[in-house]
Amino acid sequence: MANTRLKEHDSRGGYSLTEIIVVLVILGLLVALVGPQLFRFVGRANTDTASAQLESITTQLNFYRLENGDYPESAEGLSVLVMEEGRGVPNDPWGQPYVYEYLGIGQARIGTYGRDGEEGGEGEDADIFRTLQ
Repeated sequence: MANTRLKEHDSRGGYSLTEIIVVLVILGLLVALVGPQLFRFVGRANTDTASAQLESITTQLNFYRLENGDYPESAEGLSVLVMEEGRGVPNDPWGQPYVYEYLGIGQARIGTYGRDGEEGGEGEDADIFRTLQ
């Protein structure tokens, strides 16, 4: 006398709409809180990269001055420099060429106008320049 009662089984597995909405809200909050922090670090990394590249370019310009008696004139610009692995001067982290100005005998200026590519600005838009003498 076996009781062969069939158990009712709900074959509809999965999550309810409420559970999915709760998860999406939590993910949205995490993105809203963490996302800006990550982009701030990327901006700071670009600024640090530009400063490091400018130091390297400044060193190369100083070697050029020692070998040739002066910095390259504006017409020659940075094209006379050969950086690592035989390459020319890289663009700044925002994809723009570095700005080079020959100021006169024994003086030059090298830098970048930052993310916005315009003079002035703050944060990632700030200008970064080195004056060589």
